[in-house]
Amino acid sequence: MNSVVYNTQGKEAGKTDLPDAVFGLPWNADLVHQVVIAMEANARTPIAHAKMRGEVSGTGKKPWKQKGTGRARHGSRRSPIWVGGGVAHGPRNDKDYSQKINKKMSKKALHTVLSAKLRDGELMFVDSLSVDAPKTVWAKEVLKALSSVQGFDGVSTRRNHAVLIATGSKNDAVYKSFGNFGNIAIGEARNLNPVDALRYKYIIVTEPEASIPAIARERKATTA
Repeated sequence: MNSVVYNTQGKEAGKTDLPDAVFGLPWNADLVHQVVIAMEANARTPIAHAKMRGEVSGTGKKPWKQKGTGRARHGSRRSPIWVGGGVAHGPRNDKDYSQKINKKMSKKALHTVLSAKLRDGELMFVDSLSVDAPKTVWAKEVLKALSSVQGFDGVSTRRNHAVLIATGSKNDAVYKSFGNFGNIAIGEARNLNPVDALRYKYIIVTEPEASIPAIARERKATTA
């Protein structure tokens, strides 16, 4: 399996071989769903915290005697059914939502998503991105040129979650050039994960010679 590699002018610059084990997998919705849900749970930071009846300040005295008043029986003003009482089944910031993700599952889920992106024409390979100093204008011109490729017209026009750029190596000037676009994310290919791959419409992989092996190798799963 191979794919066309483009340059920053949107022209064909060659081809690259793609391993079937990474870019030729069939869609597996159950696997992807399980891994994505686990990763989002691991990224969750509980903040909301409600006090239970044992944590609410107040007297522990019985409101009134058990019998003879004609009113309902109550044992504490801190009961959840009282105004100012504790909360029953409320959110707790000490709850652990983390889930274990098998490394092979995480790896295969990413490869499954990338395979689907390639089949759907939403995955592009670019030979390299290089600039001497951060220039947003240059980044905008690159996106405009790449949007001329058939099927990728939304690269420069999509408002939300447009493009995820995966680079073979980190280049601060390039990263800063694309940093002013709110609908574009950029990072190293070795850090790609299924959640980000699904969140963005298009994925642009630069420096295929370095990026593809980084994506294909054993990756450490995220486990809170």
